[in-house]
Amino acid sequence: MPGMFFSAAAKELKGADHSLLDDKTQKRRPKTFGMDMKAYLRSMIPHLESGMKASKSKDILSADEVIQWSQSLEKLLANHTGQVVFGRFLKSEFSEENIEFWLACEDYKQTESDLLHYKAEKIYKAFVHSDAAKQINIDFRTRESTAKKMKAPTPTCFDEAQKLVYALMEKDSYPRFLKSNIYLNLLNDLQANSLK
Repeated sequence: MPGMFFSAAAKELKGADHSLLDDKTQKRRPKTFGMDMKAYLRSMIPHLESGMKASKSKDILSADEVIQWSQSLEKLLANHTGQVVFGRFLKSEFSEENIEFWLACEDYKQTESDLLHYKAEKIYKAFVHSDAAKQINIDFRTRESTAKKMKAPTPTCFDEAQKLVYALMEKDSYPRFLKSNIYLNLLNDLQANSLK
């Protein structure tokens, strides 16, 4: 009675955890990532029929802006669209926790003092704790030092860890990003559109 077994199993699966499906989705992510990124980047490029130049509108990405991203990681991260594109690149490499942590730290530094403890705890549990789901790659000494600072959080309590993550991105991920199809295709598309 294989049919009955299958139909019963299908009913059971409706509410079950689909870890095998999740694994397959994870493996396919780079393909869908490319399609999603292409759609996103196309929305940033001016429509050819409009006759708009990319650099004339602050909402439209220009080739000059994208070229500036190649000057330094600092310039890339200073640009909101640069953060998004770099974040998607990191996601394709399964290391998006680095940019997420860095951005969370930047936001944390602007936090009002009455919310510091709450936000610090949230960032610590998400990225720094040894059991964190999105654990960043920092050394034991920095992890322990940051844990001690959680007792009395200050706006600078994540600075040491943030600097290490920044250095890791600058040394490893950023050079690969500049050589990636994501960056090069975006730059080529923008340059081609600026000539028209």
